[in-house]
Amino acid sequence: MNDLSSTPVPPSDSLPRARKPDWIRVKAPTSKGYGETRQLMRDLKLNTVCEEAACPNIGECWTKKHATVMILGDTCTRACAFCNVKTGMPGRVDADEPAHVAEAAAKLGLEHIVITSVDRDDLPDGGASQFVKVIQQLRANTPQTTIEILTPDFRGKMRRAVEAIVAARPDVYNHNLETVPRLYPTIRPGARYYASLRLLEEVKRHDPSIFTKSGVMLGLGEQRLEVHQVMDDMRCADIDFLTMGQYLRPTPKHTEVMEFVTPQAFAAYGAIARAKGFLQVASSPLTRSSYHAGKDFAEMRAAREAQLAKAAAAGAR
Repeated sequence: MNDLSSTPVPPSDSLPRARKPDWIRVKAPTSKGYGETRQLMRDLKLNTVCEEAACPNIGECWTKKHATVMILGDTCTRACAFCNVKTGMPGRVDADEPAHVAEAAAKLGLEHIVITSVDRDDLPDGGASQFVKVIQQLRANTPQTTIEILTPDFRGKMRRAVEAIVAARPDVYNHNLETVPRLYPTIRPGARYYASLRLLEEVKRHDPSIFTKSGVMLGLGEQRLEVHQVMDDMRCADIDFLTMGQYLRPTPKHTEVMEFVTPQAFAAYGAIARAKGFLQVASSPLTRSSYHAGKDFAEMRAAREAQLAKAAAAGAR
């Protein structure tokens, strides 16, 4: 890895510690579709990362009746410096939650659903069995819906957790690295960079047909070469899909934004990632793990099919 010990220098095409630029501003959600999605989540007693993490895309996504369901409660056992989800001792796991998730998918008419969770270090399996139950309930009730999961790292329980979830066969297994290794002690102190990479490697080892996905936030003080190295690490782990978005400070208690990376810089990162061989790349200031996830999944699946067809044609010569 390159020498990254020097003080981070913001890219020349970024704005260091500036007020929020125009390209990151979004309209307040007011549509009828937004209200209907919000009410459905309330009626089914479901949490969403859209609300809990204060996602800037909530107005657009909920207007289209797209929501990322957050299972295992609304309280996390970790305290990451970037995350707006509340921290503390979680309550009991809701036995009705898998059925409610499937009901929400059916009522929203979802072709693709994203399921994430808080960290549950208090549970013997880290909450893996709840992911399995949700996947099974969705397969039984809305078999046409493709399933993307975004899991925690299952610290100390990773191998068995991954094995159980992979056996349930989600279409996409997502786990975010979030930032570069140098920043983990301050940004993601409860996690380990290489443990997260190993988790995604384990998914591929158990079932190479499952798409793997990971994401990073920019604007935390990372350097370009560090970001490029993360891309290389992901490709070594055979990760299919990379997302890159701007970090936004949820509250004054959270880590500050070191820079607002321009759309042009995001486009450049995206071009580099594609050159490194990712099947799918989403890179823009407002990109989030589940933003346009259904469309991106369809494109990624088509890209793999094209690759396989090309390889078969070459082998037939």
